[in-house]
Amino acid sequence: MEDVHGVVIVGGGIGGLATALALHRKGIDSLVLEKSETLRADGIAISIHANGWRALDSLGVGTELRELAIRITEEQLVWPQQNKSILAPIRKELRCLRRKDLVETLAKNLPKGAIRFGCHIVAIDTPDSRSHGAVLTTVDGSTMKAKVLIGCDGANSVVAKFLGLSRPSQLPCLVILGLTTYPKGHPFGSEYLHLLGKGFAFGQLPITENIVHFYMNLSIPSTDCDDPYTTKESGRGEDYALRKLQECQCPAEIAEKTRDSDPESLKIMTRIWYRPPWRLVLGRFQRGTVTVAGDAMHVMGPFNGQGGAAALEDAVVLARSLSQAMPNGVDADAEMTGHGLDEKLSAAIGRYVQERRPRVVRLSLESFVVGTLLGAKSLVKKLVCRAIMAVLGTKSRLHENFDCGGL
Repeated sequence: MEDVHGVVIVGGGIGGLATALALHRKGIDSLVLEKSETLRADGIAISIHANGWRALDSLGVGTELRELAIRITEEQLVWPQQNKSILAPIRKELRCLRRKDLVETLAKNLPKGAIRFGCHIVAIDTPDSRSHGAVLTTVDGSTMKAKVLIGCDGANSVVAKFLGLSRPSQLPCLVILGLTTYPKGHPFGSEYLHLLGKGFAFGQLPITENIVHFYMNLSIPSTDCDDPYTTKESGRGEDYALRKLQECQCPAEIAEKTRDSDPESLKIMTRIWYRPPWRLVLGRFQRGTVTVAGDAMHVMGPFNGQGGAAALEDAVVLARSLSQAMPNGVDADAEMTGHGLDEKLSAAIGRYVQERRPRVVRLSLESFVVGTLLGAKSLVKKLVCRAIMAVLGTKSRLHENFDCGGL
């Protein structure tokens, strides 16, 4: 018997689960294919600004998730090498969630059987010249058909490859992520600490009264990307990170954060994947009823804290567009080209792409410019970056108040 499905989502991370949940809220069934054998809750933490919380509220999980993270009410900006600091209130909603909590909450709100684990898609083909949709081939050689295919499979997306999108670029950057636990409570209250130095940025955000998330971004030579480090390599990653922190003359308390972090939470990377903003302007995000969302569409650096929230926005907009085309869902047993459904679905995905492209181009450009500024040595380059940031409203954080609309 042929394995045919209405809507198939490749990838069970934040973007894939959020898209499946958004469709579920609109009464549309979908199947999430996840190559891991269990729920993939990797990653450390994710900061969610007002725009992301609006999307989570649309998905029906905002209230539940707010119970897991305190609201951050002020930000302290510090320039240690200039002995300068600013304390400012944060009026828009900002909370930092453990990624594990977000992923598990999205998953448990899906109907039973919505996720198929251990299903690794390695190839995608078109059914025939007269049909939209896609034929998916798994690593074991089995196939299935999908009327609508949504790629939420990250930076190295097999769906993006099918659409003809080029492989994302790499930026040499030391990124340190971790959690620190304070059994008796931490002293930071609801303050977001943000240190900006020469070639580095450090941030610290409280998650609960006992857990604090910290991150560090440090510009490094491209040669340091040849041997990426992980926390599984007997402490080599931590030693490397501490040496780099010392080289750039980071304040001692930053190195202490790395040493004192929960060992299992420490994550160290020496490269960042990103899709350049000019490729987002020209990229092909649709082929019939096949599209992408989340990192598969717009993987970006962590420099504006919007990658995860953008994936949540994608989920809401895509589900809204598809529900307008098929308010009663897709009958997986019907003929793939029956009743003009292909054309309706294709048009709906086209509307989704048209709506999301300007938003993700802007976010990607902002992240790209902030990341470029981090490692910029030329005065001209720094001035150009700051000029673009001023136009984008980076300092006033206009992107955080974006509203993608409801379902």
